[in-house]
Amino acid sequence: MSVLPKIDRYLRATRMPPTRFGRLAVNDPRLVGDLQRGRHVGQRLVARIEAFIEQSSQ
Repeated sequence: MSVLPKIDRYLRATRMPPTRFGRLAVNDPRLVGDLQRGRHVGQRLVARIEAFIEQSSQ
């Protein structure tokens, strides 16, 4: 499963700009835009993204 739907839900819920999310989650402000354009990320990066979302949601 792609991590992009999880990111999209998080961005809608928090009203956070995509570039800020990428910078805070994995130090890559282009992350969300790149994912929307078809970038594939490895499991380690997905784990970091999911951990950021989980941590921020508490």
